[in-house]
Amino acid sequence: MPIRLTIDDDLQRSRLTVFFRLLLAIPHLVWLSLWGSLAILVAIASWIATLISGRSPDMFHSFIGSYLRYSTHVLAYLFLAANPFPGFTGRPGYPVDLVIEPPRPQNRWVTGFRIVLALPALILSGLLLGGGGSYQGAQTGAGATAAFLGWFVCLARARMPAGFRNLIAYGLAYSAQAGGYLLLLTDRYPNADPVQHLPSESEPPHPVRLTVDDDLRRSRLIVFFRLLLAVPHFVWLLLWGIVVFVVVIANWFATLFAGRSPASLHGFIARYSRYAVHVYAFVFLIANPFPGFTGRPGSYPVDVHFEPPERQNRWLTGFRLFVALPALLLAGALATVLYVVALFSWFVVLSRGRVPLQLRNLGAYCLRYSTQANAYVMLLHDRYPYTGPAVPLAPGPAVAEPDHAA
Repeated sequence: MPIRLTIDDDLQRSRLTVFFRLLLAIPHLVWLSLWGSLAILVAIASWIATLISGRSPDMFHSFIGSYLRYSTHVLAYLFLAANPFPGFTGRPGYPVDLVIEPPRPQNRWVTGFRIVLALPALILSGLLLGGGGSYQGAQTGAGATAAFLGWFVCLARARMPAGFRNLIAYGLAYSAQAGGYLLLLTDRYPNADPVQHLPSESEPPHPVRLTVDDDLRRSRLIVFFRLLLAVPHFVWLLLWGIVVFVVVIANWFATLFAGRSPASLHGFIARYSRYAVHVYAFVFLIANPFPGFTGRPGSYPVDVHFEPPERQNRWLTGFRLFVALPALLLAGALATVLYVVALFSWFVVLSRGRVPLQLRNLGAYCLRYSTQANAYVMLLHDRYPYTGPAVPLAPGPAVAEPDHAA
């Protein structure tokens, strides 16, 4: 990738600088705005030069690259993805940094329509990180939500959770690529695949694991009528969900007194949750086949494995809804990402008959986090959902799973 994010951060945070982070960042935000105004003018000049010569001039490329790197440093500091106060020059060496390759020849047609072509990437950048992406500033988005939640954790523990930091880093990486594409540093379209941005990221062991065994091919006809075809599943989800709501309440009382979810209740809720994963994977184009109505393990390309019931902390059980609020807040932000990814995928599939790997993987990540958050709320376990954008792409060895709901 012509624009890559590097991370050299130990997750340690200073409580004092974290508490005053917004105030400390004001000089950087002012300088970023001034530098950004000039960078836009240089980008227009670079656009004209690239249209004529087919390549961005070295001087323009270096100036815009320094601005993009500096904006990444500032947002990494502001969003608590790094701890040191950044410099004002955009020089390499910050714990969260960018590697920008030298200018290369660019397609003139892609250059001419760059603003239009960049719109989908800019929308996704805003949802992953913040409203303005890496070149205008931060407002709302999954990364901003993780930073907000991480602020409280850092004040309590003087340490940023790895999952929060990695989600923010992923948003920074994609936003940097989107900004670099818009500002003509490269004509390589931004890559939304979490695996590509954080290749060393792996999900810690968790009692809820999503597996993906999908060849990316999609039927145009089924995709075009996808929502209509899913109506019977929506109805069945609603009816089954009413029963599950009552079962979850019973499971809460049982877990509170026994310290463990009863196997029968655990199995019933797990089967409903698995069925919901199958349906949403179908609706959001993460998988292609029409799912069954039973939530049977191993029956769908996008599947979820639930570990058997384990002992749970009674305090966490008693205050589960309250404790789960941060996870539900982040799940809501990622749900918005999932809707937009599905919309983009819908147009691409109708054109090519395949869903892009990067969009499929991003959708799988959003679905995995939502599934873990819902399982936590419904007391299938007391392990908090993992925030980092690690996505298991293939099922592991077959594991015998008791069918408690049978």
